[in-house]
This record gives sequence, C-alpha cells and structure tokens, in this order.
Amino acid sequence: ICPTPTVQLTVKKLKAAGGIAISASHNPNEWNALKLLNNTGQFMTPDENKVLMKLLDSEKKNFNPWNQLGKRTYSDGVKDHIKDVLNLKYIDVKEIRKRKFKVLADCVNGAGVYVIPDLLKEFGCEVIEMNCEKTGIFPRFPEPLPENLTETMKVVKKSKADLGVVVDPDVDRLVLITNEGEPFSEENTITQAVKFILSKKKGNVVVNLSTTRAVDDVAEAAGCKVYRSSVGEANVVKKMKEVDAVIGGEGSGGVIYPALHYGRDALVGIAITLQHLSEFGKPISELKKSLPDYFIAKKKIELGNIKPDDIINSLVRKYKSEKVNTEDGLRIDFADHWVHFRKSNTEPIVRIITEAKTKAKAEELSKKYFEQIKTLL
Repeated sequence: ICPTPTVQLTVKKLKAAGGIAISASHNPNEWNALKLLNNTGQFMTPDENKVLMKLLDSEKKNFNPWNQLGKRTYSDGVKDHIKDVLNLKYIDVKEIRKRKFKVLADCVNGAGVYVIPDLLKEFGCEVIEMNCEKTGIFPRFPEPLPENLTETMKVVKKSKADLGVVVDPDVDRLVLITNEGEPFSEENTITQAVKFILSKKKGNVVVNLSTTRAVDDVAEAAGCKVYRSSVGEANVVKKMKEVDAVIGGEGSGGVIYPALHYGRDALVGIAITLQHLSEFGKPISELKKSLPDYFIAKKKIELGNIKPDDIINSLVRKYKSEKVNTEDGLRIDFADHWVHFRKSNTEPIVRIITEAKTKAKAEELSKKYFEQIKTLL
C-alpha cells in the first residue's frame, strides 16, 4: 500500500511502460477503481484512454497464461519518495529540523499512514498521529473539508501543535490547519506553495479554472504569469508542459511541482509548507493572514431532462460581452469576483463556483447565478 503520487514517481524512476493505482481517492471505498498511468507516470490523457478502450473492445485481444505474465517485484517506492522530497532544491532539511515543529498528522487511515508520519519525523517534527491506523477503514468522511475535520481541528488547538496536516486517502491532496485550530483553506495550500516557489525561481504558474484568484495575486506580485486549464490533474499537467510552468496545482489542495514529478503530491506540499514556515519565522496563522483573502461558494443545480450544454451555451450568449473562458464550461471574470459554471460528466447537473472578497458576497452571488439558471429551465 502506498500513495498515488508514489506510484506516479516510481513509474518515472523505473522507466516503466505504465502504472496502475487502485484508489477511490477521497470517495468512500466502494468507489475503488483503476487509475491508469502512462510511461511518464502521469494520468493517461483522453486520447490515450481512447486507444486503450479501443484495444479492450477489440475481438483480437491476446492473453498470456497466468504463469507467463512476467515477474513481480516490490520496489522501495515509499522510502525513495521520502528521500527524493528531502533532496529537493530549496528544501533545507537542517533548517527545518532547527524549528522542531510540532505537527498533527491526520491520514484518515489511508495510504498516508505509510509515509506522512515518517516524512515529518525526517524533518525533525514532533508528530501527533491521528487516524493513522493501517486499517483502510475511514473514521470519518474522507474528503478533507472543514466540515469533516471538526475533531481534527480541536485536537490541533488542544495539543498546541504548530500546524495540522491532513491528507486524503491516496495522498494527492493536502489541507492545512493553523496553530489556532482553524482551517488554513484548501485553496491556500497551492497559494502559499506558489508564493514560496516564485520567491526562489520566477516562472509561469498553472492552476485550473476553479482555483482561487489569490494565486494570480501572488504571481503578479512576483512578476509572473498564471495560466488556467480545465479542471483535472491531467489537464493541469498538459498546460504546465505547454508553458513550462515552475509550479502548478488545483485549489482542492493539490500541489504539482515538476522538479520532482508531474503529479499532485501531498509530500511535496508538506515539504514546501515547512520550508516556507521556517523562512517566514511566524506561526502559520500569520502566514494565512499574509495571503490574499478570498471566499468561495459552491452550488449545484439539477437540470432534469435539459442538457447541461444547452444551459452553458445560454449563459455564454448572455455574458458574451464580459471576460469569458469557455475551455471548461464557462468562467466569467469580473473586477470584484468570478464565477465558473461546469457541467458534470456523470450527472445532469451544473456546478456553480463563485469567488468574492467576502463570504457573504460570494454566497449572495452564488445564489444569484443559481436563480439565473433556474429561469433557463
């Protein structure tokens, strides 16, 4: 058992033909399925998936007998992953160890149990383990959202930890908790990582269309440019390669640092966070205050028999005079807020993601756009 990013990195290091990770990510375990990787250790692109599906649907499949499938070996992928993170440029292990951080690690009894406590100990942290049993049985809803982390946040504050680190079951998402027991914000995971990396190396940044505008603010302050991609790791990675980005990710807590590999990786996110805090010299609650402050509101609307594309197209026509992006649904950027309308690939719904400078404004705008779609039904 190991994290999905460990599989990705191991495929790259072994120069394997591909890889398979069995995971439901942050979903309940009945959603376990195969995550297919190409020979670069990245998730297969839509075109690669089409080739595979065509092969699987073909009647000319050739199967080997069970005892001629090749050899099975076990790599030191987890140990190698930790070692590679410790050796990353801009990560000064000795300096981090001097800080003697007290860190609560909540691994939701998932794959993070096998790697996160060990990584933190390598950084000289005093580790408080929570939900770190090797059972694979989730003690709470596994998605690392504030409403699922009430107990975790209480323990961070009660134990007087410097911070809490929370990962999802397959360790590609990282959420932080402040020393005050408050959410750092999953959007701020990538924001602070971008701020730190751009302080060391100027370059392009890629995030998806649903990620906070705070990333644009910190990149602009560093004299760098942000590019947007469709939602999904494969789409972010594709755009990162196109623009030679120095860092990228998604606002759901995903950090992609190509200096190691092209995949969301909570281990990398933890290393960057600890280094950032070491150099910042103040508590993580103060680091949060130093970042641009935005609030995101999310809604979804069920469409019944109406096609999501018809709704999106109607909205495109309505807002055609505004600053729009139609690469993945419709994103509209206004001076004081933005909204992203996305269709689901599995359900007849449209998701509405709205960001503004205050929580009340974000929720007000979210409700407004929800009502606009209702008039189109």
